[in-house]
Amino acid sequence: MDFFALQGAAEEGSLIQTELAFVIILSLSALVALVSRRIRLPYTVALVIVGLALSFVPNPIDIDLSSELILVLLVPPLIFEATLNLRWEVLRRNLAVILLLAIVGTFLGTLIVGGIITVAGQTLVPELDVAPAAALAFGALISATDPVAVIALFRDLGVSKRLSVLVEGESLFNDGVAIVLFNIALTVGAVTATGEGESFTLSQGIVEFLRVFLGGLAVGAVLGYLVSTVILKNVDDNLIETATTVALAFGSFILAEQFHVSGVLAVVAAGIFVGNIGMQNTSPTTKITLNNFWEFAAFVVNSMVFLLIGLEADLSQFQLNLSLIAVALVAVLFSRTVVVYGLTWIHGRLQAQRRVPLKYRHAMFWGGLRGAISLALALSLTGSYFSDLIVQEFQLMTFGVVLFTLLVQGTTIGPLLERLGLTAISKPQQEQQRHQALLYATRAGRRELDRLYKDGIISAEIFQAMSNVYSHNLRSRNQELRELLVDYPELEQSMILQARKDLLEAERTAISDANQRGLISEDIYHELIRETDDRRAALDLIEMTMQGRADKE
Repeated sequence: MDFFALQGAAEEGSLIQTELAFVIILSLSALVALVSRRIRLPYTVALVIVGLALSFVPNPIDIDLSSELILVLLVPPLIFEATLNLRWEVLRRNLAVILLLAIVGTFLGTLIVGGIITVAGQTLVPELDVAPAAALAFGALISATDPVAVIALFRDLGVSKRLSVLVEGESLFNDGVAIVLFNIALTVGAVTATGEGESFTLSQGIVEFLRVFLGGLAVGAVLGYLVSTVILKNVDDNLIETATTVALAFGSFILAEQFHVSGVLAVVAAGIFVGNIGMQNTSPTTKITLNNFWEFAAFVVNSMVFLLIGLEADLSQFQLNLSLIAVALVAVLFSRTVVVYGLTWIHGRLQAQRRVPLKYRHAMFWGGLRGAISLALALSLTGSYFSDLIVQEFQLMTFGVVLFTLLVQGTTIGPLLERLGLTAISKPQQEQQRHQALLYATRAGRRELDRLYKDGIISAEIFQAMSNVYSHNLRSRNQELRELLVDYPELEQSMILQARKDLLEAERTAISDANQRGLISEDIYHELIRETDDRRAALDLIEMTMQGRADKE
């Protein structure tokens, strides 16, 4: 009896420790998000910096950053949330170049990085002398891009929808390709090292790649279509529908892995179906619930991933192995250069009308960050594949590359986009914002003047003189804004849309308040909320149409 009591106490203590770590992560995430907005630093980069700082002091965050934790628990919701917002119309128009970069580019990047690692190990860095199969495994795992920080920045800066889709679409598909190539390289390495099993030919590798790649997409497509047409179309309950999408995100990954095909690509396909078919089949209320839930889920998961990256990084080991990390960085940057500029040039020759602009290529090159997938694959390596020393070196090199891309590329991509002129804030929009800010400030000054006069702090003569100045400034600034809106009517349409959205949000809040006060019944509450959400959905449709015209290239 005492044994079971002690065992139960130990399990309870472990559970409390995990819960405490989760609470600390959420609290830190909220604080970091608040501060990063004020200092204009990408949120994910700020989390890594905080994690690095915490790694030097004793902390209660005791969560093991294992491969299983990342791939099985953290990756599916991240990928599903990203694909929910990926519009098929824009993706289809750019699918050729995306697949060229994701498939051919990942193959090419794997070969280039693997080749550089092999040559460097035989010449410059003797401690990196590894077998070709091991070098290719590292090339595959480090080829998986993770532009979470970049995409968030794209949205903040209003970057072209096409550029966002190019970067995000490449990442979503190339993650699955990198995992497949990584597993093939491990199989080849195991056969070469042990001499057991059948030899692995190039044709077998291609067949295996196609089976895993297409099989994963098929599993996700079937499940995503079923959920979109059966559940989201016929069940009018936002909680049930949201729960179903959660089951889909994790279930598609698990089922695909059970069939030995790509779980990552299954989630990609499932998310695309739900985002483009399921979202059209369901009610506006469910759309809002789904968007809010998955946005929060992605926030929590990203917070865990990037904070734990900082915590797990051992900077003392980096100092002792700078040559290894330097070789890996050179290989990654060189391969990224060849892949982005080389393959987009070939694509431009084949599809001149859909050529990727040179400015976009610069952003795509520097925006090719590495993150969760690369770390998960590196952490999955064990001594059963390669020697323990090689496994440690690869994990160290992966952490080094991930930190460099996040801390250096992630913090400089914003200035690069502005220098390239890729931010979508046009001169008329800048003028509109300037006029609105001046009007806002002038009205605030006028309100303060009225308060000072009402409180008897200034005399009637001073109040009258200053009031005349403020009235003149308000008239002139209103006139300037009206003239700008006449010259650019699309700005007025955007202002009207935003104002109507704000008003609808106020109405929705008032309806919820009336329900909480018991002024209306639950049936009336749900009816009014649905009506409000229908009106908001109509505004979103109008806005999407306007943005589609602006982004169509």
